[in-house]
Amino acid sequence: MSDPISDMLTRIRNAGRALLPAVELPHSRMKESVAKILKSEGYVAEVAVEGATIKKLKIRLKYQGKKNVIEGLKRVSRPGLRRYVGATEIPRVLNGMGVSIVSTPEGVMTGAEAKKKNLGGELLCQVW
Repeated sequence: MSDPISDMLTRIRNAGRALLPAVELPHSRMKESVAKILKSEGYVAEVAVEGATIKKLKIRLKYQGKKNVIEGLKRVSRPGLRRYVGATEIPRVLNGMGVSIVSTPEGVMTGAEAKKKNLGGELLCQVW
């Protein structure tokens, strides 16, 4: 697999459209960091790491009635075209209604947190 973050976002998008309660995927620290940001921003209900030797990341999705809370996911930086932004260049998603996820030297964080700390980095994805 050449782009595990894109695979994670696609699995979440497909599970939401199929109204599945949860999605399981292979674990990595980067995916876990992105999933924890989605939980802290209120886009998913629960994030858990399962398994001792072969770890799995289990993400429980959140719904409002029969509608998924996540309306859209977009992978911005990809292996073929990396996108790096400075602290002042971090884009706002839907005029602040969405969230940008940025990988900075201090770890993975939202665009708003990176702006407050005056950090730039790789613009991983946008969620709304």
